[in-house]
Amino acid sequence: MESRSLTTLAAEQVEAARAASSGRAAVTVHGGQEHDLRQTVIALAAGRSLGEHDAPGEATLQVLSGEVRLHAGEETWAGAEGDYLLIPPHRHDLEAVTDAAVLLTVATRAG
Repeated sequence: MESRSLTTLAAEQVEAARAASSGRAAVTVHGGQEHDLRQTVIALAAGRSLGEHDAPGEATLQVLSGEVRLHAGEETWAGAEGDYLLIPPHRHDLEAVTDAAVLLTVATRAG
């Protein structure tokens, strides 16, 4: 069994996001073609966003650090460290209010 610190990964990705011209960074923690689940730590520098995109299927976000806003149409959900958000099954975007890191969990295959 492999053990990794999400706190450390989040801090590393936030630093990488601050240094990146795109203002974002990510690392896959678990998943790939042979798995039904993918988990990715995504970091955004304050004021940056992922931009509107389609839902990846059934997915959740856990806020590891900072504050984010998840927008879908007219609805907005705020998340801070420790919060858990369900990603809506339609187009949405994620905005960093402060430097932030989230754990994105996606079910990659229908069950």
